[in-house]
Amino acid sequence: MASTHTPESVTPAAPQLDATDRCDSCGAQAYVRVRVQSGELFFCAHHAAAVRDALQPTALEWHDESDRLRTEHGA
Repeated sequence: MASTHTPESVTPAAPQLDATDRCDSCGAQAYVRVRVQSGELFFCAHHAAAVRDALQPTALEWHDESDRLRTEHGA
């Protein structure tokens, strides 16, 4: 049987966002980068969830590293 790769089975790559990337809404550490036609937007996990429905239909890329919050902060 052929192996299929789903997003859940792919080993995550090294983080692309770091502590210098800040949320455009509140200034907290950004864990989500959204590429839109006019540029990039950065969001903390809270604000990314708040704008997801509005931005996702037109986003060119939605890079989400919010799962790092659980591993880095024991949540």
